[in-house]
Amino acid sequence: MEPDSQTGSGLSVCIATYRREPRLRALLADLERQTRRPEQVVVVDNDASGSARATVDAFRASTAFELVYEVQPQKNISLTRNRTVALARGQWLAFVDDDERAPAQWLEQLMDAAERYSADGVQAPVEPVLPDDAPPWLRRGRFYDWARFASGTVVPGNRLRFGNVLLRGSLLRQLPGPFDPVFGLTGGEDGDLLSRLVRGGARIVWCDEAAVQEPVESARLNARWLLRRSLRGGQDYARHWLAGHYGPPTLAGRAAFFLRALLQLMVAAVLSLLLLPLGLHHTVRWLIKVTANFGKLSVLWGWHYNEYA
Repeated sequence: MEPDSQTGSGLSVCIATYRREPRLRALLADLERQTRRPEQVVVVDNDASGSARATVDAFRASTAFELVYEVQPQKNISLTRNRTVALARGQWLAFVDDDERAPAQWLEQLMDAAERYSADGVQAPVEPVLPDDAPPWLRRGRFYDWARFASGTVVPGNRLRFGNVLLRGSLLRQLPGPFDPVFGLTGGEDGDLLSRLVRGGARIVWCDEAAVQEPVESARLNARWLLRRSLRGGQDYARHWLAGHYGPPTLAGRAAFFLRALLQLMVAAVLSLLLLPLGLHHTVRWLIKVTANFGKLSVLWGWHYNEYA
């Protein structure tokens, strides 16, 4: 693999944070225990008041790596991630969310996979951890799980996401941004960026061993949150599809895309009612398909659900 001549050597971990001090503190402690420690950790705070500063300062004196902190005051996840990239000096940039936990071998496994599979990027699992008091129907539905693949598999275009990903720094620095601010309040900036990298020739593979854990917050343990997230996911997918991330969108293809979404919405709505006697998790699963397809259709009139507003 070619070294990145535009920046320093080694590995930087990039963290965008917003008012999650206890979880950020736990994550920073995890990074101190890595078997392959990063040379640098960058924390960019999207809270204009700088609420994470004290947490970072408490670690700075004792860490074996450089710890950088900055506030990005404008409410925009893309701009916040862009600052992490601008401050990162590593040849490789690992991105992890501020509410996740990283086992000791996490970074070592990501870096090993990049070398083993001659990859420009490595994506790995985010395993949800439900609290003991989570409703039984949520456990049965497995609503927080993501698709997983055999290690070394090239990640399909519609499964590209952040949360746990390692990327070659030089590729990111070649792109303006690199995250598009238009996605700053809606989300979807991660899939957009990764899709553009892949279209430019980047090879992003899966490493199933390098999992991180995400304790699911109590505010997300309900159908309302699940349906809102699926609505946004449908919008993200449609916006990426229309942008040509999954192939050139012809006029006939556009018509078929939205007709299919309408038909799937109607079928899912009927099934959500019919399956209610079999359990709430069945109904919610089909309602998720209803809202996802509604999300696809909603881009026709330009409405976007601003999850990060």
